[in-house]
Amino acid sequence: MDNDDKHVLVTGGAGFIGSHTVDLLLASGYSVRVLDNFSSGCVANLPQHEHLEIVQGDIRSRDDVSTVMLGITHCLHLAAQVSVSRSVEDPYDSATHNILGALNVMQAAAQAKVTKLVYASSAAVYGTPTQLPLGEETPLQPLSPYGLEKWVDERYADLLASLHHLPSLGLRYFNVYGPRQDPHSPYAGVVARFIDRMLTDQAPVVFGDGSQSRDFIYVGDVARANLTALFSAQCGICNVATGQRIDLLELIDLLTQLTGCPLPTKHLPAKAEDIHHSYGDPQRLADWLSLTPQWTLREGLSELIHDYRQTMLRHTPPPLIMNA
Repeated sequence: MDNDDKHVLVTGGAGFIGSHTVDLLLASGYSVRVLDNFSSGCVANLPQHEHLEIVQGDIRSRDDVSTVMLGITHCLHLAAQVSVSRSVEDPYDSATHNILGALNVMQAAAQAKVTKLVYASSAAVYGTPTQLPLGEETPLQPLSPYGLEKWVDERYADLLASLHHLPSLGLRYFNVYGPRQDPHSPYAGVVARFIDRMLTDQAPVVFGDGSQSRDFIYVGDVARANLTALFSAQCGICNVATGQRIDLLELIDLLTQLTGCPLPTKHLPAKAEDIHHSYGDPQRLADWLSLTPQWTLREGLSELIHDYRQTMLRHTPPPLIMNA
């Protein structure tokens, strides 16, 4: 099957990870259809392209999903409610997106006999680590409705593979960062929030002592993993991680170097639900998809800071000129 014969549906394609993946798919010669309800995604994230079709709709609507699945050969399911705190505050609403919406996509993909379904899972399925690094066989103990919802998605995908022969690969993303992540959104990661505050002359805020560590992976590497997974024969579950971790105070030090904005760190009480250390084992990513992250943390942060500054310039009003 040539690239011209491959038609990819990306749910949530106007979002942070989705739009970067759409760019890569189009650059690789694929035809892409995006389904997005634009509750958090933005149409400005997407290019004008002859091989891109944008459809406004909702994964919670079976009619919307079954309609956009027509003619699709490969499906990347990214649309979700991705705020952990919101899932705690309103687990019912979160589940309608992340379980029922995901099931709509999986069922429609099975009925359309798509060649491959790739869907976003999360490192949140692991909960408090019993061992590090976190491998795909690590016991799962999610601590939030969001993490539980992603685990349920994995079980549904496994079941539909048996019942309907739906080939699928779930990608457990770790801490993704990069351009187009809105720092003011409840979905924003800590990197975007730190940079936003530092470039607007505000102290970065850390909950706890800042010794908690995370595995940060650049969105460009995640987009590569999404594309490769779509056209691979591998099925099951795979971490998308760097296998390295950095604590928050070290991250702030690095951002201070890159931004040239030395500011005192503001500490607030630690969150009870906050996992102290987390990083993923990327061996399966290398073995299954022949991928290793290309972006170092310094390179990725530099790109994000440059993009953020360009965005600030575009939105800065011209100086007021007073007439004499």
